[in-house]
Amino acid sequence: MISVPTIEINLDSVQEDLRLWIDSRISDSLFDAEGDADAYNEARYQLVEGCFYDYELSDDKFILDDIGENIIQQHSRSTNVGTIAPNIFVGTLEIPILEKKTSKVCHTLYLEVQSVKTGYRDDYRDMLEFITDKCTDLLLQANSPVSQHFDIDYTKDSQTLYQRFSFIKSIIGTDEFTEAVHRIVSSPVTKWAETTEEKDIRNIKRLSNFHIREIVKGGKRNNLPQKHYLRDYGIDTLPERITTTIKTDSVDTPENRFIKHALENFLKFCTDINNRSKEFRHNKMEVESKAIIQKLESQLHHSFFRKISRPTTLKLNSPVLQRKEGYREILRVWLMFDLAAKLIWSGGDDVYSGGKKDIATLYEYWLFFKLLELFQSIFDIKPKDINHLIKETPDGLNLIIKQGKYTALKGVYNSGTRKLYIRFNYNRSFSGGKEYPSPGSWTTALRPDYTLSFWPFGIEENEAEEQELIVHVHFDAKYKVANLTDFLKLNTEDDLSNEKEENRKGIYKNADLLKMHAYKDAIRRTSGAYVLYPGDKSLNQKGFHEIIPGLGAFPVKPSKRGSGIAELKTFILEITEHFINRTSQREKYAYRTYDIFKNPPEPGNVIKESLPEPYNENRDLIPDETFVLVGYYNSKEQYNWIEQNDLYNFRMGSGRGSLILNKEVVSAKYLLLHTKGDTSSGDLWKITSKGPRVFSRSDLIRIGYPNPSQNYYLVIKIERVSDEEFKNVSWDFRKLSGYRSGRASAHPFTTNLAELMKNKV
Repeated sequence: MISVPTIEINLDSVQEDLRLWIDSRISDSLFDAEGDADAYNEARYQLVEGCFYDYELSDDKFILDDIGENIIQQHSRSTNVGTIAPNIFVGTLEIPILEKKTSKVCHTLYLEVQSVKTGYRDDYRDMLEFITDKCTDLLLQANSPVSQHFDIDYTKDSQTLYQRFSFIKSIIGTDEFTEAVHRIVSSPVTKWAETTEEKDIRNIKRLSNFHIREIVKGGKRNNLPQKHYLRDYGIDTLPERITTTIKTDSVDTPENRFIKHALENFLKFCTDINNRSKEFRHNKMEVESKAIIQKLESQLHHSFFRKISRPTTLKLNSPVLQRKEGYREILRVWLMFDLAAKLIWSGGDDVYSGGKKDIATLYEYWLFFKLLELFQSIFDIKPKDINHLIKETPDGLNLIIKQGKYTALKGVYNSGTRKLYIRFNYNRSFSGGKEYPSPGSWTTALRPDYTLSFWPFGIEENEAEEQELIVHVHFDAKYKVANLTDFLKLNTEDDLSNEKEENRKGIYKNADLLKMHAYKDAIRRTSGAYVLYPGDKSLNQKGFHEIIPGLGAFPVKPSKRGSGIAELKTFILEITEHFINRTSQREKYAYRTYDIFKNPPEPGNVIKESLPEPYNENRDLIPDETFVLVGYYNSKEQYNWIEQNDLYNFRMGSGRGSLILNKEVVSAKYLLLHTKGDTSSGDLWKITSKGPRVFSRSDLIRIGYPNPSQNYYLVIKIERVSDEEFKNVSWDFRKLSGYRSGRASAHPFTTNLAELMKNKV
């Protein structure tokens, strides 16, 4: 493959001396692949996705036709001049050349668009093979409800046939398939075969009963010498030649017959596809099927197959077919072949419609099956729950995964101490503008590529959403991301400044990271959003202290030598262990969220009065959750004792005026004192003890309390408030909801700081 600044394409077949020139705007983005294109079934002249090219036809009587997606951009005045902009298209561009006056197609120009990712050709083939493998695995399951009796209808449209052929090509066009055939012809299974021939009787070394009969009855006989010992047994003559059997090593075994039969069937299918591609004028399918035909014919022309007869039966349960190298691979392909040839994939249009190779979309589909395989290995997702991925249709077996379609797989994970529902969603849409506590996005509608959801066993998903018990973890496939610096592009102040400047031009380099933030922050009950990309390094940034909530990226490569998915598996297992921990901070955070937002705020619950700021020792100062004890003293002596000892006591027991120990009392932070005749009070104290202590009557007498009348009291330690916001302030305690008039006005009760401040005098 040679990099060139300009290519000149001879179009003498359309009109003598007609030429097309294509110029690259960026170096090393235009190639002449004359020697390499055939190996990949690609066009000779090759462009690179995301680049721009100028073109010119030498005669303005001809134009390049627009093929959609604004790839061909004609000049507004000179229509034979323009720009080719492949954008993200990868694959073969089929560009009609039209006669401008009649709009008649005179010629079709083929240009190949490369991906910017090196190794994308192998990735494309490996991913398509993996998807085919997984689909046929589903169909081969013993409990699959799918009927497998379909005939291939070659009258269907070319796109449907190309889909079928692409599946077949992905399993018989691989190096592994070629290697399997080579192993078989190099080291075949053989058997001993008996053949008969006439041999000189003098060369027979060992005689059998059959030979004895030949000696007695054989023709063309010669007389024995008079003194020969056989004359004593009545044998006077011997035949010159007798028929004998010999054993030879033969390759004409049932297993080798099966291999030949399989290759011949593969060849017939590809030949039929090739014939139909000519009828449909589907050039790409014709070229690709021809290459497979040549490969299969070359294999069948090996002398090994000439010695093998047609099979009478197919012994698919043969230990040789199931275990021996080479044979077992061909058997697997054979089992896949029949099903793959019947498979229709509605989502395949996104991947190879019109000859394109949408590698990024294929990566997204490939990851679906890769994640499905991973989650099945971790969670209890039964095969019966995934059979609906393939359904019978009048056209064949339809693989129903498609971008924009919602596919859910649900199972149960049982750790032994906790059972969790697991749901794996592909392209689930989270609708926008939903009011709390509805599921979905509270801003705009969002649709992550994959969503893994967890919630406790025994509760419906909608109820788990309402009670903040469900957690979503999202993943997005990003084939175009090459490394972590592509994902995290902003590191310095200069980077931020450059980013802002490019944003003004409509360029958003950090879009992938921002989208992960959007998933995490906009979709309710989301605890993580992560990019999956074919790189080498992982990133897991924690929002707080635990593994989730978080953002990050994990490398998952479409490689047979190791996809790197083990690191993602470790992460999923850590998340699972995190959910089993019932004391996690995330669990507490979810409860607090539910407790705070389960009801909308009351319209009148507004405090705009001056209060201490919530920092340092006042960090927990939430007015409607900060409780105030309202207490009574009945004499000047009692009040002096309170001031001198920084203590206050309440009655205990079941009698009138006794304090009931509840959450509000135990956690109260302030004490408001009042006495007989008060209509308001500004006597506010801060409670410094961690809770009330029990004092006996004698304990109080010992520390000077005047005339205690009860046997036991609850005593709290207090100090004067020092906050400026509470100085010279008084509150009408009689308007508090816990206040009782009359004789009960001396009974203690609790309120909260919010209610107290609403009754500020």
